[in-house]
Amino acid sequence: MTIQCELCPKNCLIAPGQSGECRIRVNLDGRLVAVTYGRPCAVHVDPIEKKPLFHVLPGSTILSLATVGCNLHCKNCQNWEISQENPENLPAKELAPDDIPGLARQHACQSIAYTYTEPVVFYEYTMDGCRQAHDAGLTTVLVTAGYINREPFERLAPYVDAANIDLKAMSDAFYREICEGSLAPVLSTLESAKAAGIWVEVTNLVIPTLNDSEAELRNLCQWVAANLGRETPLHFSRFHPAYRMKNLPPTPSETLDRAREIARAEGLYYVYIGNVTRADAENTYCSGCGALLLERQRYTILENRLRDGACPSCGTKAHGLWT
Repeated sequence: MTIQCELCPKNCLIAPGQSGECRIRVNLDGRLVAVTYGRPCAVHVDPIEKKPLFHVLPGSTILSLATVGCNLHCKNCQNWEISQENPENLPAKELAPDDIPGLARQHACQSIAYTYTEPVVFYEYTMDGCRQAHDAGLTTVLVTAGYINREPFERLAPYVDAANIDLKAMSDAFYREICEGSLAPVLSTLESAKAAGIWVEVTNLVIPTLNDSEAELRNLCQWVAANLGRETPLHFSRFHPAYRMKNLPPTPSETLDRAREIARAEGLYYVYIGNVTRADAENTYCSGCGALLLERQRYTILENRLRDGACPSCGTKAHGLWT
């Protein structure tokens, strides 16, 4: 019997023994099964700044988990070896959800991230892992493209504390041509995450000639400010040629500088430049007086001047999850 997966906007019709576009949700005897449940292909300890999350437990480490699979097929994917692979082709570890908090504690991690590939597609594992982490008093994080239907996301949201969500472009044509997806569901997920009280940071990978026009960058910044709030951190990330998009050059530094200028002009408080090594690219400044609050260099906190989550100069509370 053919069954329909209702997890993401692709709503795949899956024949017996076959999988959906994500490669891991399989029709087994008329029942939809995520075959990577409890079998991550990647388990690492990272600095939380690598997610990137700059306003959540700065300077701490985070246990990062991923299984094979993704429901988008971005031509520029940085992790295509695991996101675009079939589950039977890669080795995986056995790690049940109730063993995850203990592993995090063992490595002195205050938080757990579902990341690297797409936590939406291994939804049940993500959900159960987040529940176990919450019961253990740990912070839960999604690093996601946000391509999920509203109802399943709203079921997951109560167990998620923070998320970095990719907003790849403010163009449906970009999503269709580059990612084999669409824009509207991502915007919906961003709005749902904000409404659910999840701390949201947004990443936009700036790709030369595809999503780097001033008009598109301004549109994206205006949307974030209007729909998520001026306090939402926005990370402009430098593109490097990868996977099926090796024909384009890395993003020029001038383009990233212009993107940050546009974002600040549109009123966003916290704007960062990623995948570059620059003295001020990743610093956090006070939204009140402009004083330096956190100085960073490539995932490392060089100085943290926050005092109880506030600016020591003017007392303005900094937005984020600081403890």
